[in-house]
Amino acid sequence: MDFEIPADLREYLAELDAFIEKEIKPLEAENDNIRFFDHRREDARTDWERGGLPNEEWEALLAEARRRADAAGHYRYPFPKAFGGKDGTNLGMAVIREHLAGKGLGLHNDLQNEHSIVGNNVGLLLMLEYGTETQKAEWVDGLALGQKGFAFGITEPEHGSDATWMETRAKREGDEWLINGEKTWNSGIHKAPYDMVMARTSGQPGDGHGITAFLVPMNAPGVQIEEMLWTFNMPTDHGRVSFKDVRVPSESIFGGEGKGLGVVQHFFNENRIRQAASSLGAAQYCIDEAIEYAKNRKPFGKALATNQGIQFPLVELQTQCEMLRALIHKTAWQMDQYGPFSVSDKVSMCNYWSNRLCCEAADRSMQVHGGLGYSRHKPFEHIYRHHRRYRITEGAEEIQMRRIAGYLFGFMKQRAPKGVDETSR
Repeated sequence: MDFEIPADLREYLAELDAFIEKEIKPLEAENDNIRFFDHRREDARTDWERGGLPNEEWEALLAEARRRADAAGHYRYPFPKAFGGKDGTNLGMAVIREHLAGKGLGLHNDLQNEHSIVGNNVGLLLMLEYGTETQKAEWVDGLALGQKGFAFGITEPEHGSDATWMETRAKREGDEWLINGEKTWNSGIHKAPYDMVMARTSGQPGDGHGITAFLVPMNAPGVQIEEMLWTFNMPTDHGRVSFKDVRVPSESIFGGEGKGLGVVQHFFNENRIRQAASSLGAAQYCIDEAIEYAKNRKPFGKALATNQGIQFPLVELQTQCEMLRALIHKTAWQMDQYGPFSVSDKVSMCNYWSNRLCCEAADRSMQVHGGLGYSRHKPFEHIYRHHRRYRITEGAEEIQMRRIAGYLFGFMKQRAPKGVDETSR
């Protein structure tokens, strides 16, 4: 078994670093753009006059960084070569996302709104996998360019973790569907021209089948953003959206009638492994910063690093990082070899543990830095506030553990690897 990062991937990390130094760092320093990444001036990101939405100048800066990354051939790394990408793998994305997050907060990578110079455009990957030929013709180019997109309307006010009990319904009326319901924590909805709305079209509450995904235009009659939800880490792009007698054609169905849950699960698995890698990178950043500070800070005439009370907690965190890194790389590699559903239990293990680890590492780094660590002169409190949400979103850690237990105790069945007949297992 070879545990080395492939040589071409190591070379690509160096290429990304050079691009960041040449293009992104200077842009970050222009026109006081650093205010958006200065932890003491975090309010610069938030437009309080528009209900706490992201500042338009901040979003324009992120868009310019993505444009430059796309022009340099980096933004579309995970996309197929036919669409300007590099046929990037899950393993490659895991390594890259950890590497970028390990550099700390910056214009190169800001997970508060999933921004990165290497795109995580799950919408395009899903369109290529599940879209009809007509949908692909309409959507693919715009998605690849980052000029078109959709939000994900999954979570509901009364049904968070269990999407199978959703109350949003869609009823067929001739060649159209009538959608009624409500979604919450609809991230990116303040700008998204479409929302991928999950609605029950058949079956009973709790059934995994009978849920259909619809691509709903946000300007359709009956669609209303009711409020933007303020969070631990502002600004907010998370909306509560209502759908009242919203009519959409049958052509808006995405992934097949009654098969929406499979689309969601594919999205979650692809995103969770990348999210896990990002949280690992942020955790490693916090640990590295704490180690350096402990080596240089000398209260009572000796370095903090000589105290076992400082050493042992950081040793434990570093040990967890090393073990988690091996599991993330193995799981991402297996996803590439056998498909995204073949290691669902391992994806959940990686995701819930890395998100928890990042919060623990940020908290420990605050403690090692003392009052300075708690202040906004250091990024740890920001990292904690941001990554704390990942212990809840896209499946709370309790749900992830329950999912693992389902596979562990035989209540759930792992999807067959690509190319293997399910009946032969």
